[in-house]
Amino acid sequence: MTQPHRVVLALSGGVDSAVAAALLKDAGHDVHALFMRNWDEDDDGYCTAAADLQDARRVCEALDLPLHTVNFAGEYRARVFEHFLEELRAGRTPNPDVACNREIKFGVCFEHARRLGAGWFATGHYARTALVDGRPLLLRAADRDKDQTYFLHTVPGALLAHTLFPIGHLAKAEVRRIAHERALPVHDKRDSTGICFVGERPFAEFLAGYLPARPGPIETIEGRVLGEHRGLMYYTLGQRQGLALGGVRGAAEAPWYVARKDLARNVLVVTQRHGDPALMCLEFETGPCHWIAGAPPAARFACSVRTRHRQPDQACEVIVLQDGGCRVTTGQPQRAVTPGQAAVFYDGAACLGGGTIERVRTAADAAHHATL
Repeated sequence: MTQPHRVVLALSGGVDSAVAAALLKDAGHDVHALFMRNWDEDDDGYCTAAADLQDARRVCEALDLPLHTVNFAGEYRARVFEHFLEELRAGRTPNPDVACNREIKFGVCFEHARRLGAGWFATGHYARTALVDGRPLLLRAADRDKDQTYFLHTVPGALLAHTLFPIGHLAKAEVRRIAHERALPVHDKRDSTGICFVGERPFAEFLAGYLPARPGPIETIEGRVLGEHRGLMYYTLGQRQGLALGGVRGAAEAPWYVARKDLARNVLVVTQRHGDPALMCLEFETGPCHWIAGAPPAARFACSVRTRHRQPDQACEVIVLQDGGCRVTTGQPQRAVTPGQAAVFYDGAACLGGGTIERVRTAADAAHHATL
């Protein structure tokens, strides 16, 4: 984009979007800030929406920008939160940040920005875009530790073609430096953590208000009962913390890990082996994939994959299935590949797209099959 246009920026009240706003204004664009509220339950002291709105106002005052506010709490609950609960009930580990980007930020928020006259939509994500032969690309951020393309892989390419990520070429330390030099009122505000609607509140306490607890036994892979879990929705594969299994008689003084969730029996299966065959994935399948380019590179291709955020790239071979999903085989066994999470594919710096992990074949599954 070379000529000034109206840019509507999703302003969260944090330092990243504040610096994005400053950079866009420095470039001479007609910048309008848009603060969206996605969660209404703030009477428990954990929701920071009110404080974030005040910070967004202060940033806009400092930069002399108009601020628009909009409430998408209803859309968020229907399109993101209800799906999150549904996945937990099914024993899976969903990623609501992926759904939030698809349904809210680049869904209803993007449409609202257009109604405000935006020629371009902008966010403070750590990502980059490019246009090659008229085709939009989603590229990793310059700061690999902060790269957020994993969470953006379901954004349609047609929308990315009209999206700006002003801080995607910067390291986080540089973003902080710019905020300090510009005396932005949020320059020293700490980064938010956790799931957006959970925030800093205790996760189990929060979930208890929506999903009834279903305690059940904790067993070893061999079937020995060790204790009781609070409900399978509170655990994920590979988890070490929060199992309350210290000092098991006859067991080594070593950590316990979640190896499997047996929904049929409501049993949490654990192991003391970090690399237990039950945790080591040889192959997995996804549901229908979204491709930034609109289609996969080929029916069968090699690339790299990440099955969780910040995971190092893993070499893999991908076979596209008839239902639009993918069968993925990695060069090395992968630990704790988890249904409900996203598998995101890369070709160098370019994010190709991805899909939700549906089925996992572990080394334990392969050994069991070999003995039949």
